[in-house]
Amino acid sequence: MVDKKVTILDVRQAKEDGRKLVMMTAYDYPFGLMADEAGVDIVLVGDSLGMVVMGLEGTVEVSMAHMIHHIKAVVRGCKNPLIVGDMPFLSYNTSIRDAIQNAGRLMKEGGCEVIKLEGGVDFAPTIRAIVKAGIPVQGHIGLTPQTASALGGFKMQGRDASAAKQIIDDAKALEDAGVFSMILEAVPAPLGKLVAEAVEVPVIGIGAGPDVDGQVLVTHDMVGLFDKFVPKFVKQYTRIRPVILEALGAYKKEVQDGVFPGPEHSFKMPAEALGQLKQMIENSK
Repeated sequence: MVDKKVTILDVRQAKEDGRKLVMMTAYDYPFGLMADEAGVDIVLVGDSLGMVVMGLEGTVEVSMAHMIHHIKAVVRGCKNPLIVGDMPFLSYNTSIRDAIQNAGRLMKEGGCEVIKLEGGVDFAPTIRAIVKAGIPVQGHIGLTPQTASALGGFKMQGRDASAAKQIIDDAKALEDAGVFSMILEAVPAPLGKLVAEAVEVPVIGIGAGPDVDGQVLVTHDMVGLFDKFVPKFVKQYTRIRPVILEALGAYKKEVQDGVFPGPEHSFKMPAEALGQLKQMIENSK
């Protein structure tokens, strides 16, 4: 477990020191507590909550109100890791002014320390303005879920040389705009290595191979809690959904059979008081 608050300076230093960064998602207080206890470096309150918590088909419907609600819950339980708040769709796409105001809201109302937004070269001016306003930004390139439909769906990016070069250009543009780190999603492993070598800020991969500066996974995928689909790049370290279902099934059976609650789960009442109560009920008839 980390024994001090992780800062953006620590994140930058990790790349210089050759230490791999560990990042995970959390969307509520219990997972925030566990992320803190596990000692990860960075916790992302991602708009992926739309799928794994809210049951949506994608992230587009997630709003600022949703994000602020979930960030506040995570912040209550997560003290040491750096907490990243995800900018939802259309919270930064409409204008630079909107982007700065909404980034500020995630920090002021939600309590996160930095924000993340998707996009490469085209969003570099927006990122530069947010950073200039005093708000640290983590970038996100490669597969960008908010605009996945424009990319042909949730598919690997950078398959050919031209597309791969664009992703490298995106990474350099984000670095020039002032990001302190960036997420690189769903690209070939060799491209992940090249992107990490092309910039001085940490590149945290999700489906970007082993040669980047750290890794992030959606926690619900990693622990087998969400199984609507499992991306190729996810390793399931455990599968807790069947364990929960088994417990729920046992609970249902014990309730139906009259086994639960047993004496050990019930409160007692003094015999004298119970007798008096029964007499009072009888007298009231």
